[in-house]
Amino acid sequence: MSHEKLRGFVSEIAQLVDSNLPEAHLLEKGAVALGKLIAEDDWLPDTYAQPSPDRYQQFLLYTDARQRFSVVSFVWGPGQQTPVHNHTVWGLVGILRGAEGARSYARNDDGALVTLGEDQLLERGAVAAVSPSIGDIHRVSNAFDDRVSISIHVYGANIGGISRHVYPADGPPKPFISGYTNDTLPNLWNLSKERLDS
Repeated sequence: MSHEKLRGFVSEIAQLVDSNLPEAHLLEKGAVALGKLIAEDDWLPDTYAQPSPDRYQQFLLYTDARQRFSVVSFVWGPGQQTPVHNHTVWGLVGILRGAEGARSYARNDDGALVTLGEDQLLERGAVAAVSPSIGDIHRVSNAFDDRVSISIHVYGANIGGISRHVYPADGPPKPFISGYTNDTLPNLWNLSKERLDS
């Protein structure tokens, strides 16, 4: 399988990060790039698209050498969902397969969580943004109880290595570091093999 599309996407995001755009512009241009990537479902290696019956999977596809951004595939088994959590950095979510539900939250002056707006249904091809400046706390779920959904996420850091919080319904926020499911990455740079295979 060629990594040309993912490699091109990573290069686009790197250029955006390098250009030091204001966050709103970076999210806008990054959403366009992510929308192009997820418009075709022929590039994600099967290794990074495998569900688990126990919990959703978070496969690292790429992280910048300076950890300025990361690209991750989230694989949701039927009915799986996250706890309510934050990110602490900007992020973009694009739906490659299936659909996801998202419920946004904010903390009031007392620190209690309150629901923001209506629940969102993100269907195939949709792109959404998160950030501390526009809303950073949410719960995400597979919209389907009978099939897998996959989303591609881009974050403004090595998201699996930063300290964040989950927000239990019955207590204070708890710190967590998500890590990743995989120990190996797709080799985006093996151009000689791709040329031999074509």
